[in-house]
Amino acid sequence: MPTPHELVRDHTIYSCVMGSRAFGLATDDSDTDRRGVFLAPTALQWRFDKPPTHVEGPAQEQFSWELERFCELALRANPNILECLHSPLVEHVDDTGRELLALRRAFLSREAHRTFVRYAAGQRKKLDADVRLHGAPRWKHAMHLLRLLTSCRDLLRTGELVVGVGDERERLLAVKRGEVPWARVEAWMARLAGEADGAVSRSPLPPGPDRRAVEDFLFRTRRASALQADPDDEVVEGVVGGGRGGVG
Repeated sequence: MPTPHELVRDHTIYSCVMGSRAFGLATDDSDTDRRGVFLAPTALQWRFDKPPTHVEGPAQEQFSWELERFCELALRANPNILECLHSPLVEHVDDTGRELLALRRAFLSREAHRTFVRYAAGQRKKLDADVRLHGAPRWKHAMHLLRLLTSCRDLLRTGELVVGVGDERERLLAVKRGEVPWARVEAWMARLAGEADGAVSRSPLPPGPDRRAVEDFLFRTRRASALQADPDDEVVEGVVGGGRGGVG
């Protein structure tokens, strides 16, 4: 069994930069957050000890998901996963990764409203707790919540998920620096949430994701991996090739 870091090193199909650098909000002290998707060889899925569904590292600020887990989360409209698929800063993509990117629209649906807003509500509770305890929120978190709500609203209005903040950069960075009163930030958040709510019924997005298209892609990818299995692996050869280890 390869180590988790070897799976990332040898089997990554897609990797990108996320966080502030992808959002267009990076400053001199910003980290470089890397996210990726790896395809664990199908033969490993047939063992009692399964490959990991996600891996931290090997680099700092690096996190990767196994393809099936990534697709599961994307079908649930997980905000972090959907944005990963739309990062403008792609560092690596192979043929399978290009197929995954070609399926980006299959993951987008009105379900994003529920998941983005639910995630935003959780973050808002943390900000409110900071205000009660310390008299002010964590301004960086407030900035990113505004960015997320803007992304949600625009996705529902246009059917397109845009990760970069564009012309909103300076306004958002002013929030990060604590230059915008909390009351104004609260009003901004409430307006964005209301606009997202109002956009749902008229959204060009379908009610749900195209689960069948994603499942077909995953099946084809797993099958291709099985057929390319290492012929020196007796267990794999017996199952895939119907040779040694076959019944009868």
